[in-house]
Amino acid sequence: MDSARTPTSPSDAVRITAATGRALATEAVHAGRDDLAGQGLHAPPIDLSTTYPSYDSRGEAARIDAFAATGAEPDGPPVYGRLGNPTVARFETALAKLEGTESAVAFASGMAALSAVLLVRGSMGLRHVVAVRPLYGCSDHLLTAGLLGSEVTWTDPAGVADALRPDTGLVLVESPANPTLAEVDLRAVAHACGSVPLLVDNTFATPVLQRPAEHGARLVLHSATKYLGGHGDVLAGVVACDEEFAGRLRQVRFATGGVLHPLAGYLLLRGLSTLPVRVRAASANAAELVARLAADPRVARVHYPRIGGAMVSFEVHGDPHEVIGRVRLITPAVSLGSVDTLIQHPASISHRIVDADDRRGAGVGDRLLRLSVGLEDVDDLWADLDRALGERAPDAIPLREALSGAE
Repeated sequence: MDSARTPTSPSDAVRITAATGRALATEAVHAGRDDLAGQGLHAPPIDLSTTYPSYDSRGEAARIDAFAATGAEPDGPPVYGRLGNPTVARFETALAKLEGTESAVAFASGMAALSAVLLVRGSMGLRHVVAVRPLYGCSDHLLTAGLLGSEVTWTDPAGVADALRPDTGLVLVESPANPTLAEVDLRAVAHACGSVPLLVDNTFATPVLQRPAEHGARLVLHSATKYLGGHGDVLAGVVACDEEFAGRLRQVRFATGGVLHPLAGYLLLRGLSTLPVRVRAASANAAELVARLAADPRVARVHYPRIGGAMVSFEVHGDPHEVIGRVRLITPAVSLGSVDTLIQHPASISHRIVDADDRRGAGVGDRLLRLSVGLEDVDDLWADLDRALGERAPDAIPLREALSGAE
């Protein structure tokens, strides 16, 4: 198993207090809702308006001028859905509190959020990106293909400082990484970045297990589709950051139209309220499955991050496609972070778009399976995995050899 020490207990992680002095679990329930009682409300309202009436056109002109200058959210009543939405703003406020940043800006997807960051830096003439593999497959492809005019240098964490150039606008890492769950020393990488912003994709960890801004990251990216929503019914992305960068992101969002629908914003705010509980319970299931997989001779290697979490990757001796085809309780599907358990073969789906040699070089082998552990009973999950792994061969490789590659 790829872990040098016992993973951090999720129950300990959620007791770490947020910057406000309130515990993270408390913030998850109350952030973004502070004004509700004063309005005589308990549940946050959903504002579905695309436009808003105003008889003060001079005032609107002044607010739009202010937005154009700084990207700050306009004071006063809303103007238009592409400038901002009150329901979405509640989610942004809550996520910023959980990540310990000044602001957060939500988008229609995680890829829209990453694209906006690249566009912000590119507009300043800083198109070069330093990135560490593995990343989510579409993030890798966006950089490698140069679809937004960016140029990427791939390196390992130790090589970040040497890879920087005068036109470097961003350093990008994902920790734990998709799908190998490799971890990066965020503080060390942030130090190596110097004045170049470090963006950390925190989708797998969530602010329950780590808050990259506390380690020097300027930008924290989430595919909010995953754990933040938590129920497989919302598509969204969000960047938590300082207010200066948030203003530029809002300007890009306004110009490109990658806005989050208000209903999605409502579902995300609701999802945050149970985030610590869901992550704690799913992580406990994952840790138990890790122990059973690591002891199983049909499994060649298990990957699980030191900080814990609900994501597990494992390599099988047999055909991974047959494992996918035999699950019945576990759902074979892309995505992750839902209340139900999902399994997929990264080399065929999430990372198929990455060049095969680059993919394998980053540790995404052809026998690797990625498991997003949900909230089912762990014995039921194991029974399904046990059946899917197939018959136990009498001459299977023993445990000590299965773990010989662990770092």
